[in-house]
Amino acid sequence: MCSRLLEYELWTRIHAKKLTRSHGEAVQSILGRVAMLEMIAPVLARAVDPFPSPVRTLDALHLATVEFLREMSVKVELASYDARMIAVARKLKIPIYRV
Repeated sequence: MCSRLLEYELWTRIHAKKLTRSHGEAVQSILGRVAMLEMIAPVLARAVDPFPSPVRTLDALHLATVEFLREMSVKVELASYDARMIAVARKLKIPIYRV
């Protein structure tokens, strides 16, 4: 499960790289297998609160989503390539997905 934000970020990157024609079906397929959490009030409220270290806006939304899911007893790991986001997640004791 992840934030609906993933869908927008993924399509933005696919369009920016002009890969819509070659990768569009694969993107649809992947997104069809992921349960999406909408941007609900508790997630948005958490995203505006401070984090242990500064984060970018989209990272705050992703981290707030993970925290919300964990509060709902959903087992979740953060998957990211961003060292800054991973560092903040570790401070929040959010498990990191290992490939």
